[in-house]
Amino acid sequence: MLRCFTASLIFFAGGACGALVFARDDSLCRKVTHGLALGGTVLILIVGVAGLQGQPLDLLLPGILPAGGGLALGLDRLSAFFLLIIAVGAIPSTFYAIGYTRHYKGKQSGLGFMLNIFIPAMMLVAMSRNVLTFLVFWEAMSLTSYFLVMTDSDQAETCGAGWLYLVMTHGGLACLVVGFLAMSQAAGSFTMSDWVHAGAGPDARVRNLAFVTMAAGFLSKAGAIPFHIWLPRAHPAAPSHVSAMMSGVMIKLGIYGLIRIGFGWLGQGPGWWGVLILAVGAVSALLGVLYALIDSDLKRLLAYSSVENIGIILLGVGAGLLFRSYGLGALAALALVAALYHCLNHAAFKGLLFLGAGSVLHATGTRNMEAMGGLLRRMPQTGAYFLVGSLAITAMPPFNGFISEWLTFQSLLLSFRVQAQFFNLVFALCIAALALTAGLSAACFVRAFGIAFLALPRGEAVESAHESHWTMLTSMGFLAAACLTLGIAPALVLRPLSSTVNDFIGERPDLAFNWSGIAASNGFAAIDPFWVAMILSLLMLAVWIGLHAMRANFGRRYYETWGCGRAVQTAAFEYTAAAFANPFRRVFAFLYRSVEETEIEAHPESRFFVKTITYRHQSRTIIEDSVYAPIGAVVRRLAAKARTVQSGNVHSYLLYILLALLTLLLFAR
Repeated sequence: MLRCFTASLIFFAGGACGALVFARDDSLCRKVTHGLALGGTVLILIVGVAGLQGQPLDLLLPGILPAGGGLALGLDRLSAFFLLIIAVGAIPSTFYAIGYTRHYKGKQSGLGFMLNIFIPAMMLVAMSRNVLTFLVFWEAMSLTSYFLVMTDSDQAETCGAGWLYLVMTHGGLACLVVGFLAMSQAAGSFTMSDWVHAGAGPDARVRNLAFVTMAAGFLSKAGAIPFHIWLPRAHPAAPSHVSAMMSGVMIKLGIYGLIRIGFGWLGQGPGWWGVLILAVGAVSALLGVLYALIDSDLKRLLAYSSVENIGIILLGVGAGLLFRSYGLGALAALALVAALYHCLNHAAFKGLLFLGAGSVLHATGTRNMEAMGGLLRRMPQTGAYFLVGSLAITAMPPFNGFISEWLTFQSLLLSFRVQAQFFNLVFALCIAALALTAGLSAACFVRAFGIAFLALPRGEAVESAHESHWTMLTSMGFLAAACLTLGIAPALVLRPLSSTVNDFIGERPDLAFNWSGIAASNGFAAIDPFWVAMILSLLMLAVWIGLHAMRANFGRRYYETWGCGRAVQTAAFEYTAAAFANPFRRVFAFLYRSVEETEIEAHPESRFFVKTITYRHQSRTIIEDSVYAPIGAVVRRLAAKARTVQSGNVHSYLLYILLALLTLLLFAR
């Protein structure tokens, strides 16, 4: 285990060094850096699988970080499961990048260097065992992901996205530092395992402060509402393989931290902890899918969808916290299993969708769905893989999203065992929110796939589109196979996951399963995913056989499409992405804060003859308008006042330093 872990770090170090050595040769640099990153990530997978089987790993290097107990790393089953998530997201992404990054001329060195730090930083975050170790690798993960987002720094949109991401991630870091210091002071130790005893102490105020501040920091990294504003900007700006890792993997480390504090480091908490996380999850799921539903930027749509799926995961985490506060350990374990399973599933299908969107962007040069259409004929394999990802993310059987959302529904429906009407009402609202989210998600991805891949091309870029490089297609095929496998054979994950949760919180989930079926809470609900897949396959086969038996005509008939008397059909006749989303935009107008502008240019000879009509429709988010716009206005006013002391005079600055020293001396006395 230790040798494999060390070898993975050597691979990543070699990749980072290779980026510097071969900086002048783009082709060689690309192959070396991504090849070594791929090798290191495969070794992470091996370490994760070994950890899930119960093989521990503890490493303490006091000389590297002298303060706070030194560099402390460890591996339990929970950390191992998140290493598995990292590997599932990063292995296909790094292999995909070998073909995808060919057009990043002059940027291979920086891209490869940061990638070979970003992936091990995520791994080491999941293995950190004291405060300083955790914060060092958390910051390394944040900074490297920032530089990866800034790959196309010559674009104004990318610079704005990077700046916002940097502000939000360091705001989250500040919250984590406050919570860590509060718990370290209460426990008298910087080692997280020592916090458990302090968490059960009499001073509940310290625990509550630590939970709220650390939850804010972790939710900010996870992209939950209201901390999500960086996510739909940073993920589209990053290269697509980086977007896949940030959305499919990195934001899950926010979930990892939240699970650690809620179920481990702080001990058992009060019920309102669970209610808070449930509320954030329900709002994130609903608003995330609603904003994804109207966005015409394919990658930003997927980013908002990540907010939605983080909300679904938080519903499981919040339910687990609430069940645990009432002593319902088996139900808490069931809810936590549902949340962790959805973490893995989301890494698979969201990685697949982002890689598919990257292939589309690579072939067409645009992320705007209004300029696409007809891509399925030109990119059939990419279209098929994107369809698989769309079915998986909308929880359609037999794909993996169906299983984890089904488990989440069962854990919420079993809330009648909590003997408190207020909490029962909270669970009922969460069930309604999850059901509505599922329906809206289906509409969202019908729109995404249909507008982008079906009908006629809407732009010239689509006319010259072609299928992607074989490394890109292979990576998408791997993730598509993972989506199907995790949906048909959930026992592959549920067996080690049940042991993981049992080791972590000391309770087995109220769940029975085998290779063909799953039953929750002694038969409260049951599903046989394998037989569901078999029945669906047999139905499709039966339709095909029936059509042949009836001697249906399978030949093609070419004829003009009826178009209201028009002889020639063009892309102007097609349903657009904006038209598809318009009913939802009208129903939820109070959330979208829509602004519409119409400009009509009349003929110079007569105003009754219109020359051109220009229509613009822009939507804003209620969170940005209500929360961040006022904060931004206050910051700008304070910055304007602060300019008065920024005189540029060295003597004034020396005076400021003297006053600061005198103030500190007074406080020190």
